[in-house]
Amino acid sequence: MPDVLSAAALAGGLSWASGIRLYMTLFIAGLFGRSGWIDLPPALEVLQSPWVIGITGILLIVEFLADKVPGIDSAWDAIQTFIRVPAGAVLGAAALGEIGPEWSAIAALLGGTFAAGAHMTKAGSRALINTSPEPFSNWAASFSEDVAVMGGLWAAFFYPWVLFGFLIVFFLAALWLMPKLWRGLRWLFRKLST
Repeated sequence: MPDVLSAAALAGGLSWASGIRLYMTLFIAGLFGRSGWIDLPPALEVLQSPWVIGITGILLIVEFLADKVPGIDSAWDAIQTFIRVPAGAVLGAAALGEIGPEWSAIAALLGGTFAAGAHMTKAGSRALINTSPEPFSNWAASFSEDVAVMGGLWAAFFYPWVLFGFLIVFFLAALWLMPKLWRGLRWLFRKLST
């Protein structure tokens, strides 16, 4: 049972984190796997390639910088909507692929859902934060996301139960926040259209 628990934590953690910082997620997983700190499932071992680590490292820097500039971060999030959610599904399926095809299918569905929930919460809140004229709230949110992703991945790799607790809290907070984000975004679009 611990192997299934670890695989489920890896699937959930990678999927959730990819919805916020895909390239950081891929880079850290690949680097940790290559360093021998974690054992990636065979379907994810490609992340350990020096080429993949190099490319995800470059994309991590681009994502890191784009996410710190108000306005550019929202444009980046809009583009990443079509990348992060499918990547979360693929990462979830790959993490549980060794257990069986039915678990891989379930992990893909849940992985896409985790990635979509994390991405929509991030993108919606950042769009509202960008209405503030000062850049400090944007930077604080961005750095908080960086720390949350690193903490979530650390828990996924080494403390599965902590990750599961974190995901429950995150999604309860997201469910509470979603109606407020929706109202705020509707207000923002009305204001922009007038």
